[in-house]
Amino acid sequence: MEKYGRVYLVGAGPGDAELLTLKGKRLLQSCDAVIYDRLASEKLLEYVKADCDRIYAGKVVGNHALGQEEINQLIIDKARTCEVVVRLKGGDPFVFGRGGEEVLALQEEGIPYEIVPGVTSAIAAAAYAGIPVTHRGSSQSFTVITGHTAEEEENVPDSMADMAKIPGTLIILMGMGNLEGITEKLIKGGKHPDTPVAVVSNGTTPWQREVRGSLADICNKVKEEGMKAPAIIIIGSVAGLNMKASICYPLSGVRIGITGTKDLREKLTKQLEELGAETITVGALELADYSESSEFDQALQSLEQYHWIVFTSSNAVRLFFQRLKELTIDHRKLSHIRFAAVGSGTAKVLLEYGFYADLVPGEYSAIKLAQELVNAVTPMEKLLIPRAVQGSEELIKTLQEKNISYDDIKIYDVLNNPNLTELSQSQVKQLDYLVFTSSSGVHGFFQSSDKRELLKDTKIVSIGDATKKTLNEYGYNIILTAREASVNGIVECITEDDRNFRGGNR
Repeated sequence: MEKYGRVYLVGAGPGDAELLTLKGKRLLQSCDAVIYDRLASEKLLEYVKADCDRIYAGKVVGNHALGQEEINQLIIDKARTCEVVVRLKGGDPFVFGRGGEEVLALQEEGIPYEIVPGVTSAIAAAAYAGIPVTHRGSSQSFTVITGHTAEEEENVPDSMADMAKIPGTLIILMGMGNLEGITEKLIKGGKHPDTPVAVVSNGTTPWQREVRGSLADICNKVKEEGMKAPAIIIIGSVAGLNMKASICYPLSGVRIGITGTKDLREKLTKQLEELGAETITVGALELADYSESSEFDQALQSLEQYHWIVFTSSNAVRLFFQRLKELTIDHRKLSHIRFAAVGSGTAKVLLEYGFYADLVPGEYSAIKLAQELVNAVTPMEKLLIPRAVQGSEELIKTLQEKNISYDDIKIYDVLNNPNLTELSQSQVKQLDYLVFTSSSGVHGFFQSSDKRELLKDTKIVSIGDATKKTLNEYGYNIILTAREASVNGIVECITEDDRNFRGGNR
């Protein structure tokens, strides 16, 4: 009997990554393969292991990456070779997600599976738009239907006219392409033309948009606004209500694109979203570890020759101590060494290993670090500088000018990962700010194509002078630069600019 792994059909929720269930997150963190939909937030892919097989199986009306039968077979094939397979589906697997078809295919093959429910857009998108699907004295029930038939996506279901007679709120999914036919049939079935209607596109995401009207005029309003799928249509008296969140945060409604490594993106996303910003990963960078080189090992085994160790990033600190542990080198070998850190964030990570930084420049940049180092280091002292491949050359140039002895060893690189995120051009165009946290991120984002037209209304934010200089090389000269090269510095830079430019009221 053929042995299979386990398959989990996980509801990804409607778009906001934080609406994923805790069980869904746990399964993503442990799976060996994930097969994901277009409507599943790509932020969720950041939960999976580095060696997890990521497979896109998204479908757009009229342009299916894979047919349903192909997706069914793909899930089966992965279950043959992987212990844990997650089928990540937008919304809830059993709410117009064709999850039932996938389950039947798994049952036929005798593959063990489990359903993990998700928050459906039918309710969540309405809630984010301030529309309760039920409301006392207005609507005691709600009905969710699809806006097209399974056979032909352009066809309005024949039962649509009958829906006009059902009391309560009517919620239509996948109906944008048939909006005109839907409204005509509902009116023909007895719904009053003045019945309130709301259309919510890209619900719960930074790109959410809403148009409100009535059955009589909603089609024209949607066309005027240029709204497109994915969207839900809400019909009934509750569509005239507005119960949007009233809590006001400093960055409410501000859309920010973030580039950087996973650790940095997570810290930056957390702080920005706590201030109300809507964030999205635009450039995903991954760390390439080169710390197991013979050159670095030789330096670590000869620590007595160094008087200073200079850290220009948190990554360098972590890789330094990780390699010390792998080589079983006692921390007491560092007792005679002084430490320099480029900024408070790097100094904080150094302290996690039990060492205080002896030198942190007042202004956090590689240039300022170099300037203060040359004043602190004596002619007889030697420096060890474990850092990134694309580290600032200004640091080395300054040390050379002052005839300071050093070993500059590249122990890691930051590489662009194009498979982690695929943003549409329309999403990039709607960003208020785009944050770059390294020169590597700049190269990764701009090398593939010229994005100047897309970013003409977007403010570019740099973590520091070195990254700013790289942005200049790509023709970007109007740049917001954090005073402190840290996550806190970026957050303060954006918050201050938004407050000054727009009065904090978007």
